[in-house]
Amino acid sequence: MTTLKFALVGCGNIARKHAHVLQKGVDGAAIGAFVDLDRSRAEKFSKEYGAPAFASVPEMMQALGDRIDAFSVLTPSGMHAANVVELAAYGRPIVVEKPLALRLDDADRMIEACDNHGVKLFVVHQNRYNRPILKAREALQQGRFGRLVLGSIRLRWTRDQAYYDSERWRGTWEHDGGVFMNQAVHHIDMLTWFMGHVDSVRSLAATRLVKIECEDTGVAVIRFNSGALGVLEATTATRPRDLEGSLSILGEKGSVVIGGFFMNELVTWSFDHKQPIDDVIFEQYGKNPAGLGYNLGEYLRDVIAAIRGEKPAVVGADW
Repeated sequence: MTTLKFALVGCGNIARKHAHVLQKGVDGAAIGAFVDLDRSRAEKFSKEYGAPAFASVPEMMQALGDRIDAFSVLTPSGMHAANVVELAAYGRPIVVEKPLALRLDDADRMIEACDNHGVKLFVVHQNRYNRPILKAREALQQGRFGRLVLGSIRLRWTRDQAYYDSERWRGTWEHDGGVFMNQAVHHIDMLTWFMGHVDSVRSLAATRLVKIECEDTGVAVIRFNSGALGVLEATTATRPRDLEGSLSILGEKGSVVIGGFFMNELVTWSFDHKQPIDDVIFEQYGKNPAGLGYNLGEYLRDVIAAIRGEKPAVVGADW
């Protein structure tokens, strides 16, 4: 089957993970090019991974044309909307890093542009592919939780001033957002994936330990349409080091807690009615396999299958 060649647009830190996974771990995919407004960044990736470097998408498409099959948008969050709207005109599928956009109207523009050009748009929420998460989701779909009671997330990470100072866009309203929009977006996605649509939210936010425009700490209480409640706790002001990124789902018939750094280690698996899977859940599905980017590789495999029409996307722009 033909290998799909991805152009990686944006060559910052997250591009390194995507490049590694595409080169090492995803059958049917390869790196077609690197693009960055700072050509020197793209050239560093080019030397390491072999694909050509460009300073703009038009330059790349003029040079490579039909040799590019898809785009991965890995630019700062505030640039996603402009990037996707531009790329949609080329008619290739687009993978965009989280969050889809920083503003609702930008997200609407992106979806409209892709719809107008018949382009599939995918959002990177790779933690849906963590092994404990997948099994908990199966339990949810099987009705093992019964009526949902409470869902909660705890994000306790460390991002110091040096982190925010390393790139001018970090911690800004225009291009990044704070802990809710940047770091906790994966966890918020997971909470709503399990608990359903949100009816109401009350929240508080503060900037405690770093000098940025946005919040480094926030809390929220949520009521879901089902009547279940949610609690969200998120901070990048944990000191001196990261503590956890966890998800808890509590229902009338069972409870699951998934912890670790990134909701990737099963802590509690307890249901009223036992099933065979319960005896092997920790051994076989308690954590992801070792290695960089396992869940991103699983996500990209599903993206490729969706591009080829083999299955629907798990995480599309309208998920």
